Amino acid sequence: MKAEIGVFGGSGFYSFLEDVQEVEADTPYGKPSHTIALAEVGGRKVAFMPRHGNRHTLPPHMINYRANLWAMKELGVTRIIAPCAVGSLQADVKPGDFVICDQFVDRTNARRDTFYDGPKTVHISTADPYCEEMRNLAIDVAKKQGVRAHPEGTMVVVQGPRFSTRAESRWFSSMGWRVINMTGYPEVSLARELEMCYVNISLITDYDVGLEGVPGVKPVSHEEVVRVFNSNNERIRKLILELIARTPRERKCPCSTALKDATL
Repeated sequence: MKAEIGVFGGSGFYSFLEDVQEVEADTPYGKPSHTIALAEVGGRKVAFMPRHGNRHTLPPHMINYRANLWAMKELGVTRIIAPCAVGSLQADVKPGDFVICDQFVDRTNARRDTFYDGPKTVHISTADPYCEEMRNLAIDVAKKQGVRAHPEGTMVVVQGPRFSTRAESRWFSSMGWRVINMTGYPEVSLARELEMCYVNISLITDYDVGLEGVPGVKPVSHEEVVRVFNSNNERIRKLILELIARTPRERKCPCSTALKDATL
């Protein structure tokens, strides 16, 4: 069975679907995070994979991002929908809000972030790293569903697994970056190297280390992230399922030709 759309999300995204087929995958880059669940949603063939493993056993810095993306590509996936939990760096971006990111800043280190380690040299453009066609569609779906979604925002991706210091968070916030996360990179750039569309849907779970000058807002904790994410799981799932159903079958974005002028 092939798929055309891939989703990095836990079993909660597909456990209610019928005729789900689990497939094992192996890649030149090793094993992906978990088996891939294949199902049909709104007449579309979709592949679901939990990026942290089925029991959340893989911390962000240990995820085999290359294997995950390669396995999706091998199944025929051309578009990736990537929901994730993030912290807010700005007062107007509140827990429970969604952000459809349009930029990222990479603050990770030593992650395997390219399929091209030589002798072939490839320099892909990430000036606009997220698929604009899919972003606009996600914004429209969120608006239709009455979801409070910010139509743009920069995600700073940190190495993890630790959370930020107050000094780091203050710096990130002062730069105007909106959200902070640990898995957004290199997932997005690897998708671009495989000429796949990639859209991020960020759910705000916390205010990172809190808000300066605002009493009662505590620094983020793992327990709070899980609580807020789980309490919003149905909203995330509903948004993603409609996004899948409304995704055009034909791609008109430049993602499909990302390698055209990138090879030396």
